[in-house]
Amino acid sequence: MRVEEKLTIEASAERIWTYVTEPAHARSILAGFTRWEVAGEQESGLGARYIMRIELGSAEIGGLVEVVEFDAPRDMAWNSITGLDQRGRWRLRDRGDGRTEVTFRLTYQAPGGLLATVTDRVAAPLVARRLRDSLHNLRHELEKEDGVEADSDRSRGGGVRRVVGKSASAAEQGLEAVRVFRRAGLIEPMRPDRAARALRELWRFGSTPAAGYAASAARTPGATAIIDELGELSFGEMHKRTNALAHSLADAGIGEGDGVAIMCRDHRGFIEATVAASKLGANALYMNTAFAAPQLAEVVKREKAKAIVYDEEFSEVLADAGRRRKRFVAWSDDPASAPDPTLQSLIESGDNRDVVPPKDEGRTVILTSGTTGTPKGAARSSPGVGAAVSILSRIPLHARERTLIAAPLFHSWGFAHFTLGLLLSSTLILRRRFDPEGTLAGIEEHRAQHCPMVPVMLKRILDLPEETRRRYDTSSLRTVAVSGSALSTDLAHRFMDEFGEVVYNLYGSTEVAWVSVASPHELRAAPGTAGSPPMGTILRILDEGGGRLPTGQTGRIFVANGAQFEGYTGGGSKEVVDGLMSTGDVGHLDDAGRLFVEGRDDDMIVSGGENVFPQEVEELLEAHSGVKEAAVIGVDDEEWGQRLKAFVVGRDGTSADDLKGYVKENLARYKVPREIELLGELPRNQTGKVLKRELREREAEGAS
Repeated sequence: MRVEEKLTIEASAERIWTYVTEPAHARSILAGFTRWEVAGEQESGLGARYIMRIELGSAEIGGLVEVVEFDAPRDMAWNSITGLDQRGRWRLRDRGDGRTEVTFRLTYQAPGGLLATVTDRVAAPLVARRLRDSLHNLRHELEKEDGVEADSDRSRGGGVRRVVGKSASAAEQGLEAVRVFRRAGLIEPMRPDRAARALRELWRFGSTPAAGYAASAARTPGATAIIDELGELSFGEMHKRTNALAHSLADAGIGEGDGVAIMCRDHRGFIEATVAASKLGANALYMNTAFAAPQLAEVVKREKAKAIVYDEEFSEVLADAGRRRKRFVAWSDDPASAPDPTLQSLIESGDNRDVVPPKDEGRTVILTSGTTGTPKGAARSSPGVGAAVSILSRIPLHARERTLIAAPLFHSWGFAHFTLGLLLSSTLILRRRFDPEGTLAGIEEHRAQHCPMVPVMLKRILDLPEETRRRYDTSSLRTVAVSGSALSTDLAHRFMDEFGEVVYNLYGSTEVAWVSVASPHELRAAPGTAGSPPMGTILRILDEGGGRLPTGQTGRIFVANGAQFEGYTGGGSKEVVDGLMSTGDVGHLDDAGRLFVEGRDDDMIVSGGENVFPQEVEELLEAHSGVKEAAVIGVDDEEWGQRLKAFVVGRDGTSADDLKGYVKENLARYKVPREIELLGELPRNQTGKVLKRELREREAEGAS
């Protein structure tokens, strides 16, 4: 099992090197390591030996290790000599401006066959927590050295308190994780040869998309992996196809650490590009199919994408973004006339033998929006088995069932179900565009048990005529997991009244992953709740100073779950207090520990599952020659949850329709204001600041 954590620290690699390589310093930062003692006369450097033991709840593991790589100030690695079979590594990389990316990795394997391997993998979140706490302790020590002492109870702006106490029982968490996996059908008898091949693939590729399809191909090669508009593919076929695609991409110059932008709708090409990139150790950047050309060009430049995999329908919008980059077509209505090589042609010409695993796993980057609304990249490593345990502890998915993913795969919610499907060896049913009646037809045709959506999709299904909805047999459906925007009580209840107690509402974000999950029972019993935190998740409500608030009091929502993003690829992160990350929302907990979200702690709105910031639209409008000034606010919308409304002071001849068209040409469609109202002037205070409160009051009066 390989577990890895990263943290960017504002210090030089030379300074950090001392802390991670000198035993006296190392002992002060290693969280949960009960022993890191010199064994022999040599204290550090190549060949130095240490007695290493790490505490995992009530157990300690470790043994004698020897340093086998010592490249100052970049890499120190060690291998075990006695005890647990394991390898470790500190990796330091200069990121400019006095910052260093620090990676702490442990790779280990316990003896004992398949069950021991499963136990290793479900214990990985505990190991990851130890590594993550060690990195934060390292940053804390460097801050002390600089005279920046953190508060004894908490630290601000991304700092984390030192972690020295015992965690919850690893044995108890491990047993619960095994129970979750058994309930999901992941622990069951298997032919020894297939079990060995599956474990080999997991060992080779870690918790990555590459491992998911390789392991499923080893276990059940003939089982159906994907059903899309082109037909069916088995796990064995997917494994060979992605091998061939990976080899062809490598021949085209794509390698470990390179960025591959993927702008595809939901079909096999999205998944094949993702898995092939994973097999190469390339970083996959998922592009929002609603973005306008200027945004796409900015994103691929900032993220340094070396190649773009795209559907042909996006050729025009990607014209600027694709300049001087390798381009490959994932979907074309007429492949023979596609403007660039197609994935299918690369697969047909590629070598389908196994790919040599990369040294480092590739990352996934899902685009979100920054404080100005400019799309940011939220990067994270592969989520690992711990993330699956958390979700499966609250949403009853089961191995080898059929999931119709209605949510777009480029969105964090759709992508989450793709990764869960890898672990569960699910059959994924994909359609390029969401169609409410087509979704019901797909559930009936393929007897789908699961259908993850965003709330607006539920509304569109309920908007169908009753006779249309009744036409389809959806009795196979067991879960409709929703996320991405606020789910109203009325919508949840109406959907369950018609389709059964199937709605599970996950509250989270691209940055923090998940926070809580509301079951059908909770949605009925506590209308408006966002549910309870799943296994392995810590949820707290904090005041402005970072203090913990009691039950019932409203404050800022913070969470820790082991799956938060690693920071924005362009720099910066979300606020962190005591190891918990801010969601950017405010809310409260009830006496049963259920969360209620009351709104944003800033003026960002969520429209149809997408983050939207008014400032970006304001700046664009004010750049128009027909606009003197503009102000934009969020307003409630029955279909999208929220939409924007713009108030514009225009010049002669300016029309609202013209301005809407202008915004649509330059920004994603969900950022186009629902309404543009022309005013003679904007309300301002004495310092000239626009009084958006008055605009909201004006809107409320008009709505009433």
